[in-house]
Amino acid sequence: MQIIATDQSWASGPSDVLADDLYNGESIDARRRDLTWTSPGTLPSGWSGTRAIPFDRSRLTPYVGPPVRRQEERAPVSIWTSPTGATLADFGQNLVGWIRLSLRGRAGDTITIRHAEVLEDNELGVRPLRTARATDEYTLSGELDVFEPTFTFHGFRYAEVTGWTGTLDELSAALTAVVIGSQLDRIGTFACSDPLLNQLHSNVVWSMRGNFVDVPTDCPQRDERLGWTGDLSAFVDTASFLYDVESFLSDWLLDLSAEQSHANGDVALVVPDVLKIQMKDLGSEAPALAPVMALWSDAACWVPWSLWEAYGDITILEQQYDSMAAYVRRVSAVLSDRDLLEAGLQLADWLDPTAPPDAPFEAKADPKVVATACVYRSATIAAKTSVLLQRDDDAAEFLELAARLRTAFNAHFVDGGRVLSDAPAVYALAIAFDLLDEDADRVAGERLAELVAESGYTITTGFAGTPFISGALTKTGHLDAAYRLLLQTENPSWLYPVTMGATTIWERWDSMLPDGTINPGEMTSFNHYAFGSIATWMHRTVAGLAPLEPGYSRILIAPQPGGGLTWASAALETPHGRTSVRWEINGDSLTVEAEVPKGSSAVVRLPNSDELHVGGGMHVFHS
Repeated sequence: MQIIATDQSWASGPSDVLADDLYNGESIDARRRDLTWTSPGTLPSGWSGTRAIPFDRSRLTPYVGPPVRRQEERAPVSIWTSPTGATLADFGQNLVGWIRLSLRGRAGDTITIRHAEVLEDNELGVRPLRTARATDEYTLSGELDVFEPTFTFHGFRYAEVTGWTGTLDELSAALTAVVIGSQLDRIGTFACSDPLLNQLHSNVVWSMRGNFVDVPTDCPQRDERLGWTGDLSAFVDTASFLYDVESFLSDWLLDLSAEQSHANGDVALVVPDVLKIQMKDLGSEAPALAPVMALWSDAACWVPWSLWEAYGDITILEQQYDSMAAYVRRVSAVLSDRDLLEAGLQLADWLDPTAPPDAPFEAKADPKVVATACVYRSATIAAKTSVLLQRDDDAAEFLELAARLRTAFNAHFVDGGRVLSDAPAVYALAIAFDLLDEDADRVAGERLAELVAESGYTITTGFAGTPFISGALTKTGHLDAAYRLLLQTENPSWLYPVTMGATTIWERWDSMLPDGTINPGEMTSFNHYAFGSIATWMHRTVAGLAPLEPGYSRILIAPQPGGGLTWASAALETPHGRTSVRWEINGDSLTVEAEVPKGSSAVVRLPNSDELHVGGGMHVFHS
């Protein structure tokens, strides 16, 4: 390792970068480029010394995540002139990064490139960017120039190029989209017989790639790009299967803990927490948010637990234990006299498609029900973690808290299996988190299936309910309903965006309307991974590959075919080696091929067959 340390003996000076901004873009004047500073000898004109600025280094946390790197390059798939005369380029994939421009032109001429995810009325659709300009400006030197704006990034599929004087073919040769992201190893894959589902899964992967750029952001294109905790709570199980995110999210969790330690145990809505500055500026005008924001705050427990289950390294629980414990104690402190989470505005089942477009928190699901269910799951996770780490007193405390929450949930929200507000999300959470007794669980499952059927098998859940609804239907014996929900193509559904040409997951179920216009709401993006959490059900139920013990030391191979699929497969590089499952239906026969790593074992559950236990190696089963 080589360490290059700076001090006041160094020199500094101007560069060819005139301006750079995460949201607005970068401006480069190639005429100002002077590389003599890269060689020993005389400094370029205008350079001067440096000075040290006092800073408390104890405020910094160690960086343990992977670096951000260029991942791949993509050429334009088409370039054309729009109805208004704009020159537009399509890279065929909604991606995150920048455009490299290579050309020779007249000194002083300027090329401007603006980026957007979609087209509207055959023009660049920039309204979803809000105030972000997402624009790069290049001034030519008269020599061969290669412009690459590495001090910004954009979320885009399309680009508008202004100032180009050559032919469209020449422009196509000059433009290259550079895809960036944190350097993560791809470990999990999925495929099946349905092309639409394969495209949906690809969209999930691309949304994760574009938003895992040093921080797990909500979106990569508009004037936001923040590490929203609720988005990650919804998606973390999917993320930890698709890529090795252990160090990436360990680093983010350290930031979460640091923010939490300065906020009386409260977990921020975004990490790093820039909203606290905005809320302070609002003063008395700030909304009365709940002291514990369920789903969002629950990232303190849900994310490290997911990493433990995915990779089997208890270090992550040891690292985050104080944060987890502080959070559930904060939950206990703010419960109402009824032992429910009832105070303040909850975001709850955010972006339920039935909510008003300008009030995405006004979901069908009662926010108190959603909130209490979510913190119950955190309390049970904290209790399990305490047991693993042999914190016996804490385990007793957190088990008692979980018991109080469960008792209160059933006493105040459940009547004979019917859950208050009678919305799909509340049933999904109650079933998935084991909040109900056996009889109530059965009734809740039947009611959930009824509601899904009444909706015409379209989506009626938001951030809280969507990750769990398919699993809840499956758990209660309604596999067919879960498949019909997955395979629905009418809006709102997972496959509706696919039929509209989406190559990433949308923020709203109808970010683009059927007529090709952009959702009129102020808040909509075309690259948000949260609703991509359905991929976990695709991995675990459709393909049939799931962990029985942390790190896949024991594996569950349990495909549940349906929906007219004739085959499906999933593979994963576990800490113990590669595991995979592939099933195929021929007539009335189901054939399953499974790979179990050496040193691991698997439980095999096939339809109409007895449970089997197998060790490492390749196996073939028939049902």
